[in-house]
Amino acid sequence: MKGDPSGPTGRRLTVLVVSDEVQAALSRRQPVVALESTIIAHGLPRPRNLRVALELEEAVRAEGAVPATIAVLDGRPRIGLSKAQLERVAGSDSIRKLGHRALPLAVATGADGATTVSATASLAARAGLRVFATGGLGGVHREWTRTQDESADLGLLARTRITVVCAGVKSILDVAATLQRLETLGVSVAGYGTDRFPGFYLTDSGHGVDWTLRTPAEVAAVMRAQDAVAGPESALVVANPVAEAEQLEPALHARVLHEALRECAARGVTGQAVTPFLLDHLMRHTDGASLEANLAAVRGNVRLAARIAAAWARG
Repeated sequence: MKGDPSGPTGRRLTVLVVSDEVQAALSRRQPVVALESTIIAHGLPRPRNLRVALELEEAVRAEGAVPATIAVLDGRPRIGLSKAQLERVAGSDSIRKLGHRALPLAVATGADGATTVSATASLAARAGLRVFATGGLGGVHREWTRTQDESADLGLLARTRITVVCAGVKSILDVAATLQRLETLGVSVAGYGTDRFPGFYLTDSGHGVDWTLRTPAEVAAVMRAQDAVAGPESALVVANPVAEAEQLEPALHARVLHEALRECAARGVTGQAVTPFLLDHLMRHTDGASLEANLAAVRGNVRLAARIAAAWARG
């Protein structure tokens, strides 16, 4: 039948599976926070990945909001996972890493996948969620003029109405070029309690921001203003710095990153392999300190996102 969204087996391919808990919260205008699943499947070693996944969900609940971890299981995009489903994501050796462009492929083939920033933001917005917490955004890669390598996160956020609480962009990227690209794409950026743009592992990337928001209520007011001015359906990036006491020591970060970039060039690592190579090098050569700074940033972002979602839900 023309317009039938079913696949060749009759299975509907376009329906999101929203958990009962998340659906009830949305219908009652209670606060909900979207969480990505890539950090669970690909960002942490086992069994710590499952412990962190449960910890982050509990942090959302402690602030009075409902967590909605997002993943694709058996080709079904799921908004809100059960504990058994979290265990499946954390324990699988075959779960794929999905950006938003891979979602139709994963759905049509019945694949399992952990969602990146772009896929999580896309699915969350489709489900009616407005607040999303993550670690750091992707962005413009170093030597962009030669490689043209830019994260899909940026283009997706330019056309998706969602508030992303993050610790800036990954410090292995070209931060200045990423900020310029966000401006060109019309994505609003504000520092939370700071006029400096954070650098993921670092409290300060060395670059400033034009706007500072200081309370969850102020962030919610900007979200309402986005709707009121009826502009493009773009995101709001709330850049929340990791606490200075929990950041990666800046001199250590600079030294190890320089070594990582040199090693990357020497080995001829290119394309999508660059980011995991650099992040792995940082973790190994800082004795895990980069991972701890990453987790500290994620925890802070999750707590703030829950407070923003509560302010948004109050209307």
